Amino acid sequence: GEYRGTLEEIQRMGFQRVRIDRILYHIEEALQKTLARYKKHDIEVVVDRLVIEPEIDKMRLVDSLEQALKIGKGIVIVSAKEGKKSKDLIFSELFSCPICGFSLPEIEPRLFSFNSPYGACPSCQGLGEKLVFDPELVIPNKNLSIAEGAIFPWARASHKVGRQRFFWYMLENMAERNRIDLYKPIKELEKEELDLILYGDGIFEGVIPWLERRYKETDSEYTREELEQYMVEKKCEVCKGKRLKKEALSVKFLGKSIDEIVEMEISKLKEFFEKVLREKKIPEEKIKIVQPILKEILNRLSFLIDVGLDYLTLSRRADTLSGGEEQRVRLATQIGSGLSGVLYILDEPSVGLHARDQNRLIQTLKKLRDLKNTVLVVEHDPQTILSADWVIDIGPGAGKHGGKIVFEGTPKELLKSKTLTGEYLSGRKKVEIPKGKPPEKEEFLIIKGAREHNLKNIDVKIPLRKFVCITGVSGSGKSSLVNDILAKALMKKFYRAKEEVGDHDEILGTEKLNKVVIVDQSPIGRTPRSNPATYVGAFSFVRQLFSQTREAKIRGYTPGRFSFNVKGGRCEACQGQGQIKIEMYFLPDVYIVCPECKGKRFNKETLEIKYKGKNIAEILEMTVEEALEFFKNIPPLYQKLKTLYDVGLGYIELGQPAPSLSGGEAQRVKLAAELSKKATGNTLYILDEPTTGLHPDDIKKLLFVLRELVNRGNTVLVVEHNLDVIKNADWIIDLGPEGGERGGEIVCEGPPEKIIQCEKSYTGKFLRKILKA
Repeated sequence: GEYRGTLEEIQRMGFQRVRIDRILYHIEEALQKTLARYKKHDIEVVVDRLVIEPEIDKMRLVDSLEQALKIGKGIVIVSAKEGKKSKDLIFSELFSCPICGFSLPEIEPRLFSFNSPYGACPSCQGLGEKLVFDPELVIPNKNLSIAEGAIFPWARASHKVGRQRFFWYMLENMAERNRIDLYKPIKELEKEELDLILYGDGIFEGVIPWLERRYKETDSEYTREELEQYMVEKKCEVCKGKRLKKEALSVKFLGKSIDEIVEMEISKLKEFFEKVLREKKIPEEKIKIVQPILKEILNRLSFLIDVGLDYLTLSRRADTLSGGEEQRVRLATQIGSGLSGVLYILDEPSVGLHARDQNRLIQTLKKLRDLKNTVLVVEHDPQTILSADWVIDIGPGAGKHGGKIVFEGTPKELLKSKTLTGEYLSGRKKVEIPKGKPPEKEEFLIIKGAREHNLKNIDVKIPLRKFVCITGVSGSGKSSLVNDILAKALMKKFYRAKEEVGDHDEILGTEKLNKVVIVDQSPIGRTPRSNPATYVGAFSFVRQLFSQTREAKIRGYTPGRFSFNVKGGRCEACQGQGQIKIEMYFLPDVYIVCPECKGKRFNKETLEIKYKGKNIAEILEMTVEEALEFFKNIPPLYQKLKTLYDVGLGYIELGQPAPSLSGGEAQRVKLAAELSKKATGNTLYILDEPTTGLHPDDIKKLLFVLRELVNRGNTVLVVEHNLDVIKNADWIIDLGPEGGERGGEIVCEGPPEKIIQCEKSYTGKFLRKILKA
């Protein structure tokens, strides 16, 4: 049989005895024995036999053990015989369990890195998540039957599998075998019946296994993208989202595996390591090795705590950090370096910080300064500005109205100055807008059992047709509630989004909404072709006007001639971008002005057509303010442009390339686009920290826009730390009381007047000061 070769190899090596399935045989006897081919057998080589006595030959014992370990690949069995009984003692020189055989490779740092194939979970390649087909996306309409096309991928033009005879024949056969009616609506099928359709019965492959196979086998990028519409990111079932292979997770430090350590809040983790040193939990002989490592860990954790990130965990993914958090992580790294003579440039480090945590950040910046460094901060936060040694105020307005130094000096001198910043800081000007009328009928959107991340199974009532603010200290659970649960659940319901929704029971009241709009600070477009005029729909009116001019009609030009997105009127050298992209490979791409059209975007013939003495390129170079005056007699175009002016963007050019807009500007362009649409009401607008990058005067304009949206019968939900925004809200939901594990609860809710009376609320404490002022 298959084992004969193994026994012959043992004989060639010169060994006389073997043990097969715990029975001792002479090698000749073993070779005569017939072993069952398809059964597992334990075959062990008897390397030596020794009698235990005081004068035992130690050299022979050592040699025999070394030989046994070599043959056994690191494992040796010592069988001690006592009378007729024998007892096996298993010894190993490997990182392995001699009982069950589980073994580890050599323990080294890369074993604990999910970026290394040596340590990463082989199932998800260290990502902790996998793309899987979601039955809800595969069968979105439960009112249809299978025969009517309920399986959505099959109903698509490139997936006419339902009509391929073989697959349909297999499905019909399976349905017949299991007595499933394929003409019955999906909602009326039993769960077991639907599972057989989706996952098969052994003979029929099943819809989801078929989609998975198609996804793995296809070489077409188009097919892959199309199939990804029916997939969602889910936690890896092998590593349970821990990203590492089981060998790495089996190693413990004082009873904790690496995933348990990195899942601890930074403040708790610091306490854990301090306790290790304080209580001397490590043996004396090992403390010298561990001490310098622990010292480095504690130093780095302290830096993160100093910049207000004590509520984070070390396992937190970088792409889930806010801009402010990311910047503060980098800031902590710099403090740790201890360098001096460095110029540090920070762009709004206070983003995402509650008023309570601002002081810690300011102290950190002062610590950098005291190390003989220069700290240059671009900031709108009053607390940070007033803590500076020197302030440079640029203005007086924005865009073409700015670019001048209107003030430089100490914060005290700034308070006395007549600049716009000085007026707001001194309190001579305030961010106040009139409150709207309360809705006729009180209705709510209710999130039940919210428990994503640190949320404590809370029920949250969001009043509709009001301006609602979600507040709380950093890490209190605001983003988990709004972004991870509410936004993702509503995007999935209304637009079939595929991101996994945060942990909760249900959301009630969604039938009272017509649509959901998430107005974030992401760019309005990735290329120079996107611009404010196209985004709000104003440019289509401009093109229409040019096509109706006398010269354009003579030449037969249509509105398409004046588009830089299609061939005909655009400059083909840059394909209507006005710029040419130079790929830098290992660096970000660089754009240079097109040498052919000199940035005008259109060809010579198109630029010869003029409206009121200006060609299409000159129109795109106008600011919104200039365009309002120029097109004041064209009502539909004027209204579109007026929305851009109303959100405080009168200074930007109509054709300003999307990549050159700041996050705050991009967000306001999106709001302008919403204002320009026909008011339908019952829309939920979600904004996460919309005041990022905004001066108090811009915040005032933003609040007027948000109030206008509410006055049209919509709900505006804002996650915000800015006290000027919070005080103007109709309703506040304050989460906390602290960040991380000590947060995730509703501290108080109600209008601002009620929040300032809440003693437990940090938001209430700081809001009280600003309302009294």
